Amino acid sequence: MKKILLILLLSPFIVNAQSLIGGSNIVKWNLSSMALNNYHFSYERHIYKNLSISLSYRTMPYGNVPYQKEFQDLINSNEINFSRFQMGNSAITIEPRIYLSLKKMKGFYLAPYLRFATFDVSAPIKYSSNGTIPPASKDADFTGKIKSTSAGLLIGYQFQLLKKLVLDFQIIGFHYGKSNGDLNFAAPLSPFEQQSLRDNLKNINADPFTFTSTVTANGAQISTDGPWAGIRGLNLGLGFRF
Repeated sequence: MKKILLILLLSPFIVNAQSLIGGSNIVKWNLSSMALNNYHFSYERHIYKNLSISLSYRTMPYGNVPYQKEFQDLINSNEINFSRFQMGNSAITIEPRIYLSLKKMKGFYLAPYLRFATFDVSAPIKYSSNGTIPPASKDADFTGKIKSTSAGLLIGYQFQLLKKLVLDFQIIGFHYGKSNGDLNFAAPLSPFEQQSLRDNLKNINADPFTFTSTVTANGAQISTDGPWAGIRGLNLGLGFRF
């Protein structure tokens, strides 16, 4: 009888504690990624004690490359027409989270993750045409997809602002993996144009990527293969918990 009375007396506090824990699901919108024209959404699900699993999707509409000058300095090639270079991308990230605070989706966390990304690329490569005297400069618009698979680790802190409102601060993270892809250009090319395009493609420094190309009378193809690395961090995600 005493145990029953004790449970009845403590029940309001038990119910209140449970309400403070919050729901087991969080949907989030990454606010910081908007600065790079990225739209990044994620869903996090509590699975056991201080463990959760997160699935996120990120997309950047096809268009001009953000920070074009820095991108141009990185590749450092006169054979690419960077003013017309365009790219779009999408990525899916699977991310288990371990909350060091031992709380339910709150506090500091470590998150090993696996990311699958696809980049839609249009790379204009300059070449000389012998249709005029002197030869005119033209662009060979190589288009295609580059895909990457990488694994990494993210460190962050998740705040419970209100009962239903969450702020996810992704402090720093990094990932490393591999990538490959093919870019194609289709157009009739004279022997003079083939050699001009072939020479310009050989002059492109793609380190650390393996960069091979083939040029024919009907067009050209670029194949790329190599490592893939990236950094995540200083991102803020606003979430709704239910």
